[in-house]
Amino acid sequence: MTTFRDVTLRDGLQLSGAVLPVDHKVALARALLGAGVPEVEIGSLANADLVPQMAGTLEVVAALTQEELSHCWVWVATPRHVRAALDAGARNLQYCLSVSDAHNQANLRRDTQTSLSALPEATELVKSVGGRIQLCVATSFSCPFDGPVDPDRVLAIANDPRAIGSDDIVLCDTLGQAVPAEVSALVGRVRAESPERRIVFHGHDTWGQGVANACAAVAAGAEMLDGALGGLGGCPFAPGAGGNTAIEDLLFGFRPGWFDPSVLALLVDAQEELMAALNETNRSRTSEAARRTPPVFAWAVGRPG
Repeated sequence: MTTFRDVTLRDGLQLSGAVLPVDHKVALARALLGAGVPEVEIGSLANADLVPQMAGTLEVVAALTQEELSHCWVWVATPRHVRAALDAGARNLQYCLSVSDAHNQANLRRDTQTSLSALPEATELVKSVGGRIQLCVATSFSCPFDGPVDPDRVLAIANDPRAIGSDDIVLCDTLGQAVPAEVSALVGRVRAESPERRIVFHGHDTWGQGVANACAAVAAGAEMLDGALGGLGGCPFAPGAGGNTAIEDLLFGFRPGWFDPSVLALLVDAQEELMAALNETNRSRTSEAARRTPPVFAWAVGRPG
């Protein structure tokens, strides 16, 4: 069974020109959860001096209830990040590192092995409070500095003893350059050749392959897909990266049981409000079509007001 996570409040906001206030972030998290989105990424503990859009993440965590936080994820990259997030009340942490040393240096100011060496401490901290931790593997397919990434390097990280204890592994097409055959091959190898755990596919739609890649990932064994409202997002440390695959497009294509026209209408409204606040442009084909499709089609949303 495929589940879905909205990453608007982390990856979606990273390249926006505006900083969303904490109360708007909290309201959006609640709107997404209220619409039925199973899991939501609510922010990052990245240095706010470098990524100002992530300022206020701990305040967002503190504002949410424990029930809400049980469905929410926070991006971290060090044990120090983990302690701060746990102290604020978070229980689901996404520990990120890059396959590519060049991107890890640009993003985290350290090499990949240093990040991997700190993972056991991070895992122990999360498990001590009954939380969940994901190993998020950025640049699983290509690096903006070094080019194509050897799949064997991804498998080496997936099988590293220091990664034992992670509940999930997130395979990231950080640049959105992968094609379905590559996604299918890598997800299939991670499924067959590494410890059993949930595989998450995190795709970007830079080259228009976001939904196709998601389909390939699920067919190969991925159980969770990431997406952002309106296809918003990208990595500030990955030149050439486009926005995330739009979560509206993923949901419309996969049609999980909880997703119906009323939920789509809620997401379209939330997306439009967010894009107006950020002065950004919607990239979701589903949201666009839902507004202009005649009402004879059940998924038509109609014009606001």
